[in-house]
Formats: sequence, C-alpha cells, structure tokens
Amino acid sequence: MAHKIKFGTDGWRGVIAEDYTFANVRRVAHAFAQFLKEEGDADRGVVVGYDHRFHGENFAAAVAEVMAANDIHVYLTAGPMPTPVISHAILDMAAGGGVNITASHNPPTDNGFKIRADYGGAVASEKLPDVEKHLPESEDDVPRIALDEAVERGLVEYIDPTETYIERVRRLVDLDALKEADFDVVADPMWGVGAGWLPRLLAGGKVRITEIHDHRNPIFPEMSRPEPIPPNIDVLRERVPALNADVGIATDGDADRVGIVAETGRFVNQLEVFSLLAYYLLEVRGWRGPIVKTLSASSMLEKLGEIYGVPVYETGVGFKYVAPKMLETDAIIGGEESGGYAFRGHLPERDGILAGLMFLDLMRQTGKRPTELLDTLFDLVGPHYYDRWDVRYPAERRDEICANVANARPTEIAGFPVERIDTTDGWKFHLGNGGGWLLIRFSGTEPLIRVYTETTREDKVEEILQAGLDLAGVER
Repeated sequence: MAHKIKFGTDGWRGVIAEDYTFANVRRVAHAFAQFLKEEGDADRGVVVGYDHRFHGENFAAAVAEVMAANDIHVYLTAGPMPTPVISHAILDMAAGGGVNITASHNPPTDNGFKIRADYGGAVASEKLPDVEKHLPESEDDVPRIALDEAVERGLVEYIDPTETYIERVRRLVDLDALKEADFDVVADPMWGVGAGWLPRLLAGGKVRITEIHDHRNPIFPEMSRPEPIPPNIDVLRERVPALNADVGIATDGDADRVGIVAETGRFVNQLEVFSLLAYYLLEVRGWRGPIVKTLSASSMLEKLGEIYGVPVYETGVGFKYVAPKMLETDAIIGGEESGGYAFRGHLPERDGILAGLMFLDLMRQTGKRPTELLDTLFDLVGPHYYDRWDVRYPAERRDEICANVANARPTEIAGFPVERIDTTDGWKFHLGNGGGWLLIRFSGTEPLIRVYTETTREDKVEEILQAGLDLAGVER
C-alpha cells in the first residue's frame, strides 16, 4: 500500500528513508506535474532547486527526471540555492512554478518538497488538494527520463539564478550605502544555503562580517535543528558580545527565515523583528500600504497600523495564506511568527537574506543598535512579551488532544478574562485587561503542538503558556 502523503503549511516533509524516499519524491513530483498541466502552467517550465540537506541534489535530480518525462521543461539550479533565490528564478524565467528540495528548519533527519506557484510564492491553500488528488498509488505509475538524457535532449537546463536575484535586492536596499556602515556583524547561516550571501552582498566596504556554521553539514552540529531561535542560536548569542559585534543575523536551513541577536546577546524575538521591519518601512522608508500578518504574529503590528494609518490583515499560519493576501492587497510587508517576512516589490515569499539586509539598513539609517531600536519600538506601542512552547506528542493522541482544546470553553486564563476565541487556524484566546492572547495549534509538518502567547504582562508569560498546555492535556 502506498504511503499517504499530505501537504502541510509549506509543502510535504518526511523522515529520510522512512517516508521521504526516492519513490515518494517521484510520486509527489508526478502529482505536481499533473497539477501544472491542469492549471495551464506546464508549458512555461518549472524551476527545481535544493538546499544543503542530505541527498538534496539527488532528490532534486529525481524531480527533474519526472518533470522531463512529463514534457515539462526543467530549470535545474546548478548548485544549492536559498528558497528566495529559487522563488525569484521562477519570476525571472517566467516559469509556471517551482520545487525546492528542503525541510527548512526541521531536524536533520528530515527532508521536504516545497512547491511554488508562478508568482514565486506558496501555492494557495485551496489549491493543495488539487495537487494531492494526482498522487499515483505507486512509483511504477511514474514516468522518468534519466537526467543525463534529459539534459542532452534539452528537457533539463542548468541555471545559476544568483545574479538576477542580487539585482532585485539592489533595487530594494542601498547596498553601496550599507557596505560603508561601520558595523561588526556575526552571520550564522546554520550550516545552510545562506552561507556566503552577506559577505558577497556587502564586500568591499567598511562593514565587517564574521560567519559561523558556514559550510554544508547536514547533521547541523551545535543545534537541534537549523531554526533561528534559541537554543539553536545559542552559539551565535555567545559570539556576538564576545566579538563586541553590533548585531548577529541568523538564517535558517533554506535561508527564508531570519533571526536577530542584539549586541548584548539578547535574542530579538520574531514578533519584535516583524514589528521593527514594519516600523522601518513605515517610518524610515516612508512606505504606505497594508500589513499582512498571521494570527500568531504580534499585536504590535495593529498598533503600528493605527499610528501610521495603514490597514492590517490577519491570516491563518503559513505563507500559503500570507502570499495570496499580499498579492490581493498590495501589502508593503507580510510575515509570520516563525521569522519569515516578505516585502512589496520583491516576492510574496519569505526572504531571510533580504530581511537581514533591511534590518541592517534600519540600524544604518537610525544610527541605533538593536537594543536601542527595541526601546524606540516600545516607546511607540508599549512593551510586549512573547514566548512559544513546542511539545511533541504521540501521533495517535492527536485527535484526543484536538478534542480537548476544541471542547474547552474557559472564561478566564491566568487570571485574564477570555473575550473571544478565534478558530481560523487553531484556537486563539483573546484575553482582556492587557492579557494579550494565547494560541494553541498543531504543526502542519510534525507531531508537535505549539502554544504561543503575547502579553503586556512579563510576569504572566509562563502562566499563560502553562494554561494552554493544561487545556490541551499535554505535559512539557
């Protein structure tokens, strides 16, 4: 019996050699090929790339062989590439879509299959069942052409999309001015494909960049996973003050997310970074237009929206929701709690490299280091405190845990009244009297329950999170 494959918030991911096998990758590639044909996009070709994970180049080759056998021209990256570079290549080549072989921030045991639409962003959520319905029962039902033969026949073409991506970035950030900033930066690409990008983009000026974890190592030493949050960035947090650096910038395994470390070693959390980037565009750059945020992102964004007179739209979690909303509203920025941010004039897609550059430019134009920028933000919107607990659970308990939360009707949480419950994506409890909010939701790619909170009461963060676990009936 064929393994059941289900697309989550950002494609399909699995455990290498268990369910993430060459046979299943070929099945998914064939399903996506049929989807492109059904959508009328197959004649435009498809971009295929990969990151530094185990066997990435060979899984990508398998995808290319299946696409070629389906008479779809393949633009195969000549080396490992960040997700935003692959997404930009879709636009540059006017391709019908794209595939990136990556599991992003997942543990080293995993790999994944990200699919992208012709606009370079995530395929809209309502379209994902149209991909899944084409999954063949067996690899035996999947056509293939050997890669060498496909290249010889002109069905597969190797491309290097780096220069066109850099030109796009230049139009959004003044790289020449940024090169002359007197900054010491520690960059942590977390053994991923973000390695070398900041030094390359900012070479030849005054800015000094020290890279750590800057080559391919698919077991990701010194971290449990290449996700740019503590404890995975603890080495970066130590290195920044040790080197007397101004800032630390981390990108995840496929470089579509960013993490920021202040000069003191303090982690600037994802909600703070999103709010600071919105402040940068609105106040420093003078941009105007909507903000698109997931329901797990910061309430500070609504407050900034009120201050600067711009609308703020809230979506479910994942860029499959954010990207279409950005396109619909011509938003200046879109983002989510996970550390992924997208910008108008670029891609409706997360870009950790560009986000890092914009954060540096915020520092350059204001003359402030990260802790000073946080003070400026909190002076505007008031202090906000955030944390997230991720708890693994046995897969067979999912329905039980889901029912626990769905049937809960608390009138108060951690002493705060529950004003309303939003079930757009998980369960978001809006709390009165400055309590902020509590969100409980399941990961779309792993057997994890995520419990989040943002509150104006620093002393209540852990109590609110624990209340969330109690509602779900799980222990940390």
